[in-house]
Amino acid sequence: MRRVIVDSAIYRDGRRTDGPADLSDALDEARAAGDAFLWVGLHEPTEAEFDHVASEFALHPLAVEDALKAHQRPKLEVYDDSLFAVLKPVVYEPESDRVSSGELMLFIGASFVVTVRHGEGAPLAEVRRRLEADPEVLKHGPTAVLYAVSDAIVDHYLDVAGELQVDLEELEADVFAPTGGNPANTAERIYTAKRQVLEFRRASGPLAGPLARLTAGSVPFVNEESHPFFRDVNDHLLRANEQVEGLDRLLSDVLSAHLAQMGVRQNDDMRKISAWAAMAAVPTMVAGVYGMNFEHMPELHWVASYPVVIVVMVGIVVALYRLFKRRGWM
Repeated sequence: MRRVIVDSAIYRDGRRTDGPADLSDALDEARAAGDAFLWVGLHEPTEAEFDHVASEFALHPLAVEDALKAHQRPKLEVYDDSLFAVLKPVVYEPESDRVSSGELMLFIGASFVVTVRHGEGAPLAEVRRRLEADPEVLKHGPTAVLYAVSDAIVDHYLDVAGELQVDLEELEADVFAPTGGNPANTAERIYTAKRQVLEFRRASGPLAGPLARLTAGSVPFVNEESHPFFRDVNDHLLRANEQVEGLDRLLSDVLSAHLAQMGVRQNDDMRKISAWAAMAAVPTMVAGVYGMNFEHMPELHWVASYPVVIVVMVGIVVALYRLFKRRGWM
């Protein structure tokens, strides 16, 4: 259990105190104090490792199964003895311009908080430090932890949306650049950006429902005085979701513009090919006519026939070239 427990502490009146190493004893001490709670942080526990925690805190089997399997949508479930919340933090990797998401589960009870983290990106260590530095907030108990974690994750959504906006503006500039760049590479970049935005939407979109419940309704194990704070988090989430929707629409517009440019370039190429084929057809036709093995043909024995035919062919080709050039085909 020491391998998966990242941190464990009892908080009394908003301040961290040293408690028993055994989870059962620590939970009993927190419950006996009345104004204290136990916060246990776990990282990717196995089923055997989490069974001990589940039995000590009487966690619901369905919630335990979700916490072990991960790959859950953001949600909020109410059980008899606890509240189960799933959040999906996102991380932007500037080296690869990639968005990845992790998972964070919170079990909220009357005198305990159990957090289970899968993947990277969950700001739990920073949230714990920030709460420990602000006892006035932390003394509100497990609700303060739920608020601080959700607030940190949603605020980071806005940061990631800003990074994606910068990448999309660069991509848009490349698409509409005069040179046009490499069409195949541009299309790949657009679809890659689409995947990043989709990954972001899977994390931020479904969270609107749970936050709306925390904002409007009476949720067990959540202090009713915290509703204004969750409304603030919900406002930030709505703004992040609006930015994501805007990014997705803009990507669709950029893709449509790129495909339209590809069609225009293909039409230009076809016109150029047609123009060159037309200019090549004239001398080919003339040469083909005089290359036939007929005995009686006009001007066949005329001394000036060859230079005249060459001059005529060159003149026609030059005239066609000027005509196509004037019409923008060349």
